[in-house]
Amino acid sequence: MRAPLWTRPDLSQQPRLKELNTALHDLRTDAGLPSARGIRDQIGKDAQEFWIVNHQAVLDAFQRTDLPHRGRLDLIVRALAEIGGHEEDAVADRFKGLWALAVTETVAQAHEGLPGDAAEPDGEEEDDAHSDTSLESLKALIINAAQSLWNDKDALRVFLGVVRRSKGFAKMADALEKHQPANATFYDVRSHEFEVARSPARGDLYAVHHCLDEHRLKHQWSFTDLEHQTRISADKWIRWHTHNELPEREALIAFSNAAHLWGKDHALLLGLWNAAHEALERQSRYDALPLNFDFDEAWGMRSSAAPRLWALAGVGGDPLAAHGPDLAAGPAPVFIIAGPAGSGRSTALTTVARSLLERRTRLLLIAPRPSPLRELAARPSVLGCLIQENVSRQELEEVLGAASQDDPVVVVMDDAEVLADCDAHPVLRRLLHRGFSESAALVVAGDEQTISNGRRWQSELTRAHRGLLLAPQNSRSGELIGSASAISLVSDSPVPGRGWLHLGDGSLLAVTVPQ
Repeated sequence: MRAPLWTRPDLSQQPRLKELNTALHDLRTDAGLPSARGIRDQIGKDAQEFWIVNHQAVLDAFQRTDLPHRGRLDLIVRALAEIGGHEEDAVADRFKGLWALAVTETVAQAHEGLPGDAAEPDGEEEDDAHSDTSLESLKALIINAAQSLWNDKDALRVFLGVVRRSKGFAKMADALEKHQPANATFYDVRSHEFEVARSPARGDLYAVHHCLDEHRLKHQWSFTDLEHQTRISADKWIRWHTHNELPEREALIAFSNAAHLWGKDHALLLGLWNAAHEALERQSRYDALPLNFDFDEAWGMRSSAAPRLWALAGVGGDPLAAHGPDLAAGPAPVFIIAGPAGSGRSTALTTVARSLLERRTRLLLIAPRPSPLRELAARPSVLGCLIQENVSRQELEEVLGAASQDDPVVVVMDDAEVLADCDAHPVLRRLLHRGFSESAALVVAGDEQTISNGRRWQSELTRAHRGLLLAPQNSRSGELIGSASAISLVSDSPVPGRGWLHLGDGSLLAVTVPQ
């Protein structure tokens, strides 16, 4: 269904916003004038089957006189670009620039209405107030915070006291204390220059703060009340709350006592704190890892007592040491390396293979797609390198038939998802169940999502309860290698070659893969 041209708002007093709005209407025209519901449908629904942007919000972005929400605008622009056959990223970048200019204009105009001309720092005129985007964003951040804290006078007083420490904003703080600012979120501006980075442990931190807020609001405590009740300063409580930081454990115990939390409520709060603390510690160890590690150096860090079928998977721990599985021990003779494309899984698999070759362990290499694993084909102890997208039952049985207790064989397979339905799947299944008795083992690398939903023999890879995760994709990724689920494993910016190693003991170790 197509809709006619929509009425454009009067933005004659806001030239930057008018430029943005005109470009948005022009983009819709170029896309063939899709309806608001058509744009809504193009954007789609979330995991709970709710519309991500409803049709009224689409109309508002085109017809209201205030600045569209940045994230909503980006979704609408990308949907129209896709409908019109344009390059989405290029169009989105253009509108991002237009939106940034409109933000500066909108924030500056919002400041003009503050009592006492509080927007200007202590009477010193700026030659060009509109040109300093960072300063305007900071002012907008202060206004938004004052609006959010308006009903908690104690918290507002503490916050504005901090603002007054900067002499240039003293008048602004005085004005905000006397007069509630007009809803500063009406133009949907949030400062990104001064935004606190989201922690990978945000899910665990959110659970702690949600529990605290639930009981705090039940008692109608302000942050100053919390100071009186717990003997922990209001400044700390405000910082923990606004920055989404983990409070000190002693503060939570004091809170629990003040709120009269007993039994399961007390245990729940401390349990949530323990989970968040563990997630933060784990992430700290991950961030502290070296970016690169030489294979020879890592190989020299192995234990002198390492068994013959021990394989090097990564370097980590405190102090740094070489870590990896013993393929001759554990629930099953299998080790999994999983991650999305570009995460370094083929490099990790090649590292494992190189470490086995250092001990003259016989290997059968399987690489149905281009892989650095193929570069090991000419090495001594390599029995063969299969590069086709199907492995026959006979050729795999012939190789495994040569295995003995004194001279075991390890099958090293890259891009395992390609071979889910290969002719040799019964042999691979048998290897998972009887590999120990047949002096054989299996190391596989592949796409996390595909292997997690594996067919035939791949559905039993988790029997090993061990493996290496690179750039986990969701909170349940750990289950693939026998570890507990944790949202904190999922990072917004994973580092290729860094991962989480589980050796079947229940603990996750952050490691860097040697190269």
